[in-house]
Amino acid sequence: MSPLLEAVPNFSEGRDPATVRALVDAIRGVSGVEVLDWSSDPDHHRSVVTVLGTQAGVEEASLAAARVALERIDLRSHEGVHPRVGALDVLPFVPLEGATMDDAVASARRVALGLAEMGVPVFHYGQASDPPGRGLAELRRGGFEALRDGFPADRRPDVPRGAGQPHATAGVTCVGAREVLLAWNVFVEGVGLEVVRRIARDLREVEGGFAGLRALGLHLEEQGRLQVSMNLEDPRRIDPLDVVRAIEEAVGAEGGRVTETEVIGMIPEALVLPAAEDRLHLSGLSPSRLLSHRVSRHLVERAAEDSVALRSALAAAGSDVPVGVRDAASRLLGTLLGTTTPDADR
Repeated sequence: MSPLLEAVPNFSEGRDPATVRALVDAIRGVSGVEVLDWSSDPDHHRSVVTVLGTQAGVEEASLAAARVALERIDLRSHEGVHPRVGALDVLPFVPLEGATMDDAVASARRVALGLAEMGVPVFHYGQASDPPGRGLAELRRGGFEALRDGFPADRRPDVPRGAGQPHATAGVTCVGAREVLLAWNVFVEGVGLEVVRRIARDLREVEGGFAGLRALGLHLEEQGRLQVSMNLEDPRRIDPLDVVRAIEEAVGAEGGRVTETEVIGMIPEALVLPAAEDRLHLSGLSPSRLLSHRVSRHLVERAAEDSVALRSALAAAGSDVPVGVRDAASRLLGTLLGTTTPDADR
């Protein structure tokens, strides 16, 4: 099967449905990709799309959406509670089935060149930066406004290296490569904003909290709610339930309570499995026992076996197979196995 890559573009637009639809439609218009999920938030003034597909398809879809963002989003009039430096603010590439981190880094760097050709400078982060591990917080410090008059001496874009200013309306884009992470918000009530901000600060890795956790305490004016907005870099290493318990304890000590947990984008198994095991007291729970996981694995293995049989049949039939049929079979094999039938078999 061809390697699968995920991209999770974050756009600085969460209030104009027409623009959000245009962004999603631009992605859906590219062959070889699927939009798994998208969501918008007016208080964050942000939309997040999860895209899955071939490496080439995901790269093309990312650039297609970037063009729409460049045309329709103007950061000069943008205000939201979420940090941002670009119209297409953040673009991470995530290796999935059959793909490696090197593949994700290569995609990030190719797409960065495409964005630079549009006039949008790029900062690399995560595994795509040199050296790897650059964080988003340092790149978005002060937001678009901190970059508008020129790049600070300690923050120069990676592509193009000689850029002196961000794009006038689209700012810059942070393009990275990373593993699957958990983006989530925990809503609380019965406490004030300062308490929520303090709880978020204490949770963060940089303040001695959970490893790989970034957290902000936010007030959502339109919703009239308070939330702890978080990214957990490795939900397999740090149990998300431990984070939730810490929030519950801290909020409870102040007379408040947790009311809801919201996941942005796809829900990783590392969140659901421990929660089910903990709350239901399940024994012997593992991904191999999930029906969806086993069905997917069965289908992949069966497709591989059928592909080998198809290739053998094509080779045996030789010139008796019409060219159109052989070309269609070649494309199918390329999708399933990441290869094509040799030209000698035509």
